[in-house]
Amino acid sequence: MRSEGMHWLRLVIATVLLAVGLLFTGATASVAGAVALFQTAQSAAAHCPKDVVVWVNTHTGVFHFKGQRWYAATKQGAFVCEAEALQGGMRATRNGQ
Repeated sequence: MRSEGMHWLRLVIATVLLAVGLLFTGATASVAGAVALFQTAQSAAAHCPKDVVVWVNTHTGVFHFKGQRWYAATKQGAFVCEAEALQGGMRATRNGQ
């Protein structure tokens, strides 16, 4: 139970930080575990040139790969480096969408 509560709290904090960061800077925001969030895939790729850029739904913490249905298509989200997303407690989609 406590773990689920902490996960939910992290997601709420991530969403708030993303909104504030994008509102004021238009660039990145720091989220749970120092995950850098970006408005464009190009910005994320420049940050992690040897890693895969994914789209994370900041509301759920689920990320999607380029070519999948929800890549860059969720209401709340940002581009991130896959390795940083995993370290930040996010996970890949389970249904391949």
